[in-house]
Amino acid sequence: MLSNEKRGDAVDLSHHLSKVGQARLTSPLKGLQKYMGKPGLISLAGGLPNAAYFPFSSVSGEILAPDSFPLESGSEKSSLSWFWRLFSKPDKERTLTFTVGKYSQHPGDLDLENGLQYGMASGQPKLNEVIREFVGKVFQPSYSNWTTLVHTGNTDAWSKTVQTILNPGEGLIVSEWTYPSAMASAQPLGINPVPVGMDSEGMSSVSLRQLLAEWDESARGMPRPHVLYTVPIGQNPTGATMGIQRKKEIYDICVEYDIIIVEDDPYYFLQEGKYVPKSERLVESNTDDEAFIASLAPSYLKLDYQGRVIRLDTFSKTVCPGSRLGWFTCNPMFAERLERTAETSSQAPSGFTQIYVASLLLKWKYEGYMRWLKALRLQYRQRRDYFLDCFADEFHLQKTLSTEGYTAGTHVYYASLKPKRSFVPLSEKDVAYAKSLFSFVPPSSGMFLWLELHLEEHPSFKSLGYKALEMKLWTEIAEAGVLFAPGAMFFATPVEDDTPGYGHFRISFSNSTPEELKKAVSTLSTVLRNFMKN
Repeated sequence: MLSNEKRGDAVDLSHHLSKVGQARLTSPLKGLQKYMGKPGLISLAGGLPNAAYFPFSSVSGEILAPDSFPLESGSEKSSLSWFWRLFSKPDKERTLTFTVGKYSQHPGDLDLENGLQYGMASGQPKLNEVIREFVGKVFQPSYSNWTTLVHTGNTDAWSKTVQTILNPGEGLIVSEWTYPSAMASAQPLGINPVPVGMDSEGMSSVSLRQLLAEWDESARGMPRPHVLYTVPIGQNPTGATMGIQRKKEIYDICVEYDIIIVEDDPYYFLQEGKYVPKSERLVESNTDDEAFIASLAPSYLKLDYQGRVIRLDTFSKTVCPGSRLGWFTCNPMFAERLERTAETSSQAPSGFTQIYVASLLLKWKYEGYMRWLKALRLQYRQRRDYFLDCFADEFHLQKTLSTEGYTAGTHVYYASLKPKRSFVPLSEKDVAYAKSLFSFVPPSSGMFLWLELHLEEHPSFKSLGYKALEMKLWTEIAEAGVLFAPGAMFFATPVEDDTPGYGHFRISFSNSTPEELKKAVSTLSTVLRNFMKN
C-alpha cells in the first residue's frame, strides 16, 4: 500500500471488462445531458416533462435527531425491563424537519425541478458530494482518482457488476459459504462459482493461493478466475469479520494473479466486536469519530493502490432497505462502464429517494451521520448479546477453541440440552457431559447467528443423513412457529447427497422483540428435546 504522499492513479484494468461491458455505448439521449449545465442553453433535444406540471409543490419530512440513540451501553446486570426499553418504540421521537421546494432558491440547492426529472445515472450532484466526502474520510482509498457512482441497492449493483466484468463460462471466486442471492444473480448468466475454504475470518488466504497456484484449466474446463466476490464484514451467513492483515494477504494475491475484488459490504458499520458473556460485560463509553473509524476493520479500499476493488455500499442497513439506494466506489474506468449499464436499465435511482436521503445527510452533516452510525452499532451489539444470552439461559454452553474448518482460530460454543428441572440435585459433571446438538461462533458483525447442527445421535441419522435431518428439524421448528433460514441454500455450490459436512441454520436477531427472541430460543429447545427421540 502506498503512503498518502505517493498515491497514484489506478492502473489500466480494462482487460477485465466482459464482452458486454466493452460493447456498451453511451445512451444516445443520455449523452446529450453533458451539455445541460451550460449557462443560457435552450434545450429542445430531450423529452423532459415540464416541471410546472409535476403535481408536487414541495416534499417535506421529519427525520430522527442523529443523537436519538445512546452511545453508552446500559448496565448489563439490570433486569429484563432494561432490554424492553432498549427495543421498544419511544413514546415521543425527537425529530428534525426538512422541506425541498419545486424550484431552488440558491444555485446547487436540492429542488424538485431537477430532482424529479430524468437524471444522470451517476446520481444527483448534492448526494454525490456527501457520499464522496464520506468515502474519503471513512474508507480512505489508496489511489488518487477513485470515484463514486450511485446505484439502486447492492443487489442491483452486483448484477450490473457481473454483466460488466464477467463473461459466460468464466469462474467466480467465492467463500465456501456465501450469500445465495449473489450466486442466483450470476449463475443464470453462465458464471460458475468457485468456492474457497474459510476460517474464522472468512475466506482463507492460504486456500485462495492454493486454488490459484494449482489451477488446471483443462481439468476445470474454464480459465483461471479473474474476479473474487466477498462479504468481508458480517460474512453472510457466518457473521465473521475479516481483519486488515487477512485483507492484505488476499489483496496481494489478487495483485499477483490479476484478480478484481468485488467488496459487497452492507454490514460494515454493524461491527459489534467479540461477544462477552453477561457476567463479564462492561459498560462501554463513547469514542470520537476518528477512534470509531479506527476501531473498524478497514475496507479493501484502504489497501487498494491499483484500483482493482469495486466496492458496493448501501443505505439499506443504516437508513432503510426501502430507499433502494447505495453507491459504487471504484476506479473511473469501471465507473464509466457501470454508468453505461445503468443508462439503459435502471437509469438513476428514484428521484424521491435521492432527495430524501440527501436531505437527511445534509441536515445531519458528516458529524451527525457518524453519531448515528456509532449508536447503530451499539444497538445491534446489544441485540446480539441479548439473543446469545437467551441461548446461555436455555442451553448448557461449552466454549472450545477450534482448530479446523470455517471456525478455525476462534472459540466455538457447543450447546447441549439442560436437564429438566428436578428436585434431585445434578452435578456439574452430569450437565457437562451431555451431548451437544449444535454449535456456533458468536457473530462479530452483521445480523445473523450461524448454527451448525450435530445430530449424529438422532435415531435416523445413519439412514437419513445430515441433509435430510436438517430439513426435518427445520420443518418441525417452522411448524412450531419459528422460521429459520436452512443452511443448504448458503453453500456456494449445490448441496448433493454426498456433500460432506453438517446441517446449518442462519438465524436473524435484527428485527424481533426481546420476548420473540427469547421465545424462539425456548421453542428451539423444546423441539430439539422431542426431535432427538424420534
